[in-house]
Amino acid sequence: MGVICEAYAKVNLYLHVTGQRDNGYHELDSLICFAQTGDYLTFSQADDITLQVTGPMARFLEGDEQDNLVLRTAHGLKQLCGYAGGVSIVLEKHLPVAAGIGGGSGDAAATLKGLCALWNVFPDPMGLQKLALSLGADVPICLKQHAAHVGGIGEVITPLAPLPESWMLLVNPMVAVPTPEVFKRRNGSFHAPFPMIGEYSFSDFISELKKRTNDLMAPALSIAPSIHQVLTELRQQDGASLVRMSGSGATCFAIFAREEDAINAEKALISKFSGWWTAVGKII
Repeated sequence: MGVICEAYAKVNLYLHVTGQRDNGYHELDSLICFAQTGDYLTFSQADDITLQVTGPMARFLEGDEQDNLVLRTAHGLKQLCGYAGGVSIVLEKHLPVAAGIGGGSGDAAATLKGLCALWNVFPDPMGLQKLALSLGADVPICLKQHAAHVGGIGEVITPLAPLPESWMLLVNPMVAVPTPEVFKRRNGSFHAPFPMIGEYSFSDFISELKKRTNDLMAPALSIAPSIHQVLTELRQQDGASLVRMSGSGATCFAIFAREEDAINAEKALISKFSGWWTAVGKII
């Protein structure tokens, strides 16, 4: 019998760039959460390691390195654990690619969790974290798949109390925005860390988020001007308490106190922009 894992969308509620290391990696101050919508991965026992990609976003992975990230994850865990067998992986791809919501990183993290369960292996925690970080800066937090403050290049994770009950509408204009190019175009000084660590009511949660920003907004807009239209449309939706771009873009989000408002907003945008990708999920 196989193992099924879901890779939820990763969302940067705010993102400050606080510095840059000698190796080129940028240090961040970010509050990351997850919206309960994403990709599905199925793992079945096999002699070799194979991957099949299905789902509405599968065509965007053809010739892309993200599909190989799942394979690299499987081979990396097999080597770490000294496992002799293989796995047949089916990735049902629903999240857009190069979208600022950790699609590839979430799939890698789900692969680590799914294979540990399928293969019944228990890797050394430090070795597993090292492997996760080597696969991508967002993979460690995607392993947690729970709201946390993230620092360093993604390896410094501070778990948080549950966020106030709320829902998120994610919207992407179907424009890919490569993260390296966004960082390359970033100008200006670094942001001082301003972490949100505490327990908040919904109104205080939104108020504190509004004091913070996404430092990658300007460079992302220079690559994908359509982000501005997405943000404008989201701000016009009833009940949208906070509207912002996630990560390096182009996915933007609106936070709602009521699920009904988030669903109604999605319906309104679908009727107006049939080519946009949208999804609603509870924030965790």
